[in-house]
Amino acid sequence: MKKDNKFIKTICIYAICSIIIATFFINAILTWDSTFKALKNFINILLPFFSGALIAYILNPFISNINASLLNKCKLKSDKIRKILSILITYLIVFGFISVVLFYILPEIIDSLSEVIDIIPSMYNRIFAFFDTFQEKYPTLDIEYIDTLLRSMIPNAMNYLKDLAASLIPILYTTSMSLIRLLFNIIIAIIVSIYVLSDKRALMANIKKLLYAFIPNSWVSETLEVLRECHKIFIGFIIGKSIDSLIIGILCFIIMSLLNLPYTLLISVIVGVTNMIPYFGPYIGAIPGILLQLLMSPVKALIFTILILVLQQFDGLVLGPKILGNSTGLKPLWIIVAITIGGSLAGVAGMFFGVPIVAVLSFILNRYLDKRLAKKLPNQTE
Repeated sequence: MKKDNKFIKTICIYAICSIIIATFFINAILTWDSTFKALKNFINILLPFFSGALIAYILNPFISNINASLLNKCKLKSDKIRKILSILITYLIVFGFISVVLFYILPEIIDSLSEVIDIIPSMYNRIFAFFDTFQEKYPTLDIEYIDTLLRSMIPNAMNYLKDLAASLIPILYTTSMSLIRLLFNIIIAIIVSIYVLSDKRALMANIKKLLYAFIPNSWVSETLEVLRECHKIFIGFIIGKSIDSLIIGILCFIIMSLLNLPYTLLISVIVGVTNMIPYFGPYIGAIPGILLQLLMSPVKALIFTILILVLQQFDGLVLGPKILGNSTGLKPLWIIVAITIGGSLAGVAGMFFGVPIVAVLSFILNRYLDKRLAKKLPNQTE
């Protein structure tokens, strides 16, 4: 009788919990606008903490390498001092890199963009002069419509710039507030990342406790092994591709400087950043560079195009395989699928992170399928 009462109580508790959860989801769906707004506000509140955890996750391999390779050679016995020094050195390197970007690279890029903006009016004059000369040489050809269309574009462009200038003050105010909020979030994220890195052993111990609490003991070791492999695939791709793209950007800068091509720094930054996107990145980065070179000379545009082709061949055949190897294990088709889906969901960032995410999902799926097949066909081998 007692067993029956206990069983009935358990059923009642599950039924009540199911009704509460179902009611919550139905209410959330019926009031979707307010639910989405509340969810968005909740994510915005937690965003600095997620960002801090991501920063810590990305910087952790660098800190571990500094601790293992550099500080161990100094024969520092205290683990605590080594940990503090490795975190400090890593953040000094990161802030040094950011300072170089902000105070040296960014002003150069702004100057290059200003030059491009100044050249555009002269390009209009060249185009009109070309059409005037063309009409004089070939009076039988009727290109008046094209000429009129191009000339009408200038007043329209000027009117658009005037309207833009009129709305500039509220845009500047909104941008300033966004920057202040962004700066605050960055400071919080950095503080969170430092705490995460300093307490990573305790955090890992807590994660293992959660696994042992909610997952059967026989599954825990396998789960940890899967997580380690996923971490290796994900972080290996991100760090490897970042180093690869940095080298390509530096090589582009050096070769363009030797060839005396204009807008060297601006184009090299574009090439380096877009190179982080597999397959499509090199072509995305080459287009703005070719257009900028065309503003100066078709010959320079051709030289730059050849340079990009050579660089990409070097990256694809030599540098990329050496740094990345087969870090993702994905076939080209799945890489294209990952870039397409990631780009549609999250833009450029999605195109970059889509590849390691799909690689991780592919690894988990293949592991699961291998286990299923091993159980189903124990005597079969691959």
